[in-house]
Amino acid sequence: MNDFAAIDFETANAHRSSVCSVGVVIVEEGRITDTFYSLIRPIPDFYSYYNTAVHGLGPHDTASAPTFPEVWHHIAPRLKSLPLVAHNCTFDQGCLRAAFEAYGMPYPDYTFHCTYRTARKKLGKLLPNHRLDTVAAYCGFNLKTHHNALADAEACARIALCLL
Repeated sequence: MNDFAAIDFETANAHRSSVCSVGVVIVEEGRITDTFYSLIRPIPDFYSYYNTAVHGLGPHDTASAPTFPEVWHHIAPRLKSLPLVAHNCTFDQGCLRAAFEAYGMPYPDYTFHCTYRTARKKLGKLLPNHRLDTVAAYCGFNLKTHHNALADAEACARIALCLL
């Protein structure tokens, strides 16, 4: 697969709709041609200790951030009709659906591919685990800022180019 959009969300709390940042990496003809990152004011707008401990974002980061519909207005045109790729796409697809639902937006029928499932299938016991940073390293990408949505989306794009 040479044309796709890798996407990653971070959430503020256990609600999938609480996306607080998004990273998107557009790949065309096997090359990264565009990237996008934004903080998002989550809905519901509160942060759990666990989520903040994972990604480092808190209420002070997103208090004046745009809402999901405002951010998606900038992302949607970049996606064109590209399939979406995510590492553990069940999570990211769930976040996307929940955010659309929370704002009463009609959900487009996006096609998702999962680099986590692909890594488990293709690499099996070759790796100690199939976490994003482990698989990215196998594919030659050093994920220095894990849980930054754009860095994670780029790692996912590199994995997709390597394995899909």
